[in-house]
Amino acid sequence: MIDVTTGIEPVFTTPPHAETVLDDDARLWLWHLAATLPEGLMNRLIANLEWEQPEIRLFGRWHRIPRLQHWCADDGVSYRYSGRTLPAAPWSQELGWLRQMTEQLTGLAFNSVLVNLYRDGKDAMGWHADDEAELGPAPWIASWSFGASRDFCLRRKGESRTSRCMTLDDSSLLLMSPAVQHHWQHSLPRRQRVRQPRLNLTFRQVLPQAADRVSSGRGFSTP
Repeated sequence: MIDVTTGIEPVFTTPPHAETVLDDDARLWLWHLAATLPEGLMNRLIANLEWEQPEIRLFGRWHRIPRLQHWCADDGVSYRYSGRTLPAAPWSQELGWLRQMTEQLTGLAFNSVLVNLYRDGKDAMGWHADDEAELGPAPWIASWSFGASRDFCLRRKGESRTSRCMTLDDSSLLLMSPAVQHHWQHSLPRRQRVRQPRLNLTFRQVLPQAADRVSSGRGFSTP
């Protein structure tokens, strides 16, 4: 199993559906895996996970994030956010199965997952990069999408204009190389026409030596 902190190119067990090259080593790989997933997986995850809607401080005021969240990690993996340590839930049967499948597909190892539930198109994620110290210098991010198709938009760091958008469909897996987090930001914009929920799971490796550091305040956030 490849250590995700090394930045080594992953070894795929099956070829991805598509590869997108943003610049240099900033690459995205996309699988469509509906045929290989258990029936009703999304509904079971929504029904069985414990959901939270935490607050974040923006411009001196507290706001609830526009989505629901669930964080799961191995024993001993912790994360500090806005002055408090977030408790990690144990791995459910469904999340454990998805982790195993994700590791087999990508050749990477992951010890935590953030699950975001977007209840409809009004729920969203702002511009950000998954570059927290807890993720180390070379963070690989594997992101599952279930349910409603949503736009995944990217822009170069330091720029305000969207460079490109790609649609993430039901039962797709997106893998982002470390350079995507170093040089790009991504978002999941609001889409008023979307009425159905979308479930997103981002698998990542939290480094033990960095797990007790205080983040900049926005917390784990990949769409």
